[in-house]
Amino acid sequence: MSKNIRTPAVDHLFEAILSLKDSEECYTFFEDICTVNELLSLSQRFEVARMLRKQKTYLEIAEKTGASTATISRVNRSLNYGNDGYDMVFARMKSFNATN
Repeated sequence: MSKNIRTPAVDHLFEAILSLKDSEECYTFFEDICTVNELLSLSQRFEVARMLRKQKTYLEIAEKTGASTATISRVNRSLNYGNDGYDMVFARMKSFNATN
């Protein structure tokens, strides 16, 4: 079983994220809180999920994102057996339905 992530510290982090008003504020905050590699890893996983939902193949995804098949597989498992967080966000994103 995974660690319980519902802690006061995580609540504070999410409150901080929810206070951000635009992309520029996100860049400012996330550049301070994450290393470059952490932020690129998060964005890579998100792009993998987006491409999987767009029915792209593992090969297409690996070539475009540089993600390993293990990473693609883990993201795919989250999409299929996770908490539906990706799909919740995709449904709210205008750009998800507008672009390939």
